[in-house]
Amino acid sequence: MTKNISFVIIMFWLIAVVAGRLLQLNPNLIDLNAILNAPGTAYLLGADDLGRSILARLLRGVEVSFFVAIVVTGITMFVGVFVGLVAGFYGGKIDRILMQITDIFLAFPGILLAIAFSAVLGPGLVNLMIALSMTGWVSYARLTRGQALGLRNRQHVLAAESLGASVPRMIFQHILPLLASVLVVEATYSLASVMIAEASLSFLGLGIQSPDASWGAMLRDGVRYMLFAPHYVLIVGLSLMSLILAINLGGDSLRDRLDVRTEK
Repeated sequence: MTKNISFVIIMFWLIAVVAGRLLQLNPNLIDLNAILNAPGTAYLLGADDLGRSILARLLRGVEVSFFVAIVVTGITMFVGVFVGLVAGFYGGKIDRILMQITDIFLAFPGILLAIAFSAVLGPGLVNLMIALSMTGWVSYARLTRGQALGLRNRQHVLAAESLGASVPRMIFQHILPLLASVLVVEATYSLASVMIAEASLSFLGLGIQSPDASWGAMLRDGVRYMLFAPHYVLIVGLSLMSLILAINLGGDSLRDRLDVRTEK
């Protein structure tokens, strides 16, 4: 049941992104006569503080969230898995050095590091993705390293090594495939974390900049008008909550499905 609900919600937002593009909605079209209008026939979800369609900006915002989450998750997974595999496979001094670097990043809350990097790099979409990528790889590195340490001494890996298999072949053919299920589940949770981080940085003014649409920036603007235009912040907040909740529930279902220790 949970799996079906999460799937439906995620598919709803993906279809909404496509529909927004096909309908060619303009999220930056200003109508001064519709400032903070409540939901109605003219504006299905109401209008914001500049008279722009909340629906159009909501659809553009979720598109940005998906784009940032997918790109950042891909980059952080690649870097983190590479670091973790190298540390776990070789061990010794290389392992200690790489893990010490990882521990330095883990010593600070990820969102604080992202804020610091965003402040240094400056606001904007590209800088936002760079800042999030610089902090998100550590979880993959720790996870991959821990798994690789155990798999390194498996019989099939030692057999391949005794037969003269190269290091890349042992890693990509004998170790990495066994990590696929774990990494897929971690990537699912990472998608939700990146979306929250993107919204948080945009809320603070360090992410997506006006007039580009972002759910975080929309929440920041809507908070100022909560008393007499509560629909603005409620619509955006509930939309963000539904998407994050659906992704996390989907990750839980995927984890249970891939975990052989879980009773089916």
